[in-house]
Amino acid sequence: MRVISGLWRWRGNPLCRASDLAEAWVALAALLLIVSVAPLVGVLVGGAAQGTLQRSVREQHESRHRVTATVVRALERSPLAVDPEGASGEDVRSRVLAAWTGPDGSRHEAGVLVAVDDPDSGDRFALWTDARGRAVARPLDSATATTHAVLAGTGTAVAAAASVEVTRRIVVWRLVRRRYARLEREWERAGPDWGRTGAGS
Repeated sequence: MRVISGLWRWRGNPLCRASDLAEAWVALAALLLIVSVAPLVGVLVGGAAQGTLQRSVREQHESRHRVTATVVRALERSPLAVDPEGASGEDVRSRVLAAWTGPDGSRHEAGVLVAVDDPDSGDRFALWTDARGRAVARPLDSATATTHAVLAGTGTAVAAAASVEVTRRIVVWRLVRRRYARLEREWERAGPDWGRTGAGS
């Protein structure tokens, strides 16, 4: 609003310099871009990310299978036994030797991390595998994919708005420097006679 009122105030004003009008127009253009284009870019990027992530969710759910595994024995706890996909990122997991049957009927036995605080032999837990029965990370869920898409769109909109503002500041800085350079030249031209004009000296 200040930009629009500034443009209106300078309208027809004999003291208005070309650089003042240019600054006001640059500010108005930047405001319009931030208000209209930045959100649009964010929506487009968020929508594209949502489509890609949801496609990935479908592919992962088609290629990964949930099976039931049995603890054979507990293994020594790993110093990095933390679930990176947990809600807090600090869900402690135990390392166990587990046995399971893959979706293709093959038998497997390997060390895996389980969300069981004190696992005993014979405990059962859910495990995600690929089509050949190899243990894999659990598939991405739809809600998490949507959250990532929203964050991508929001981040892009903020980055677009910030780049418009940075561009506006650079343009205004150059206009001000040009104005000061012009003033300096004018001052040098008038400087030698300053204070003596009309004094009879």
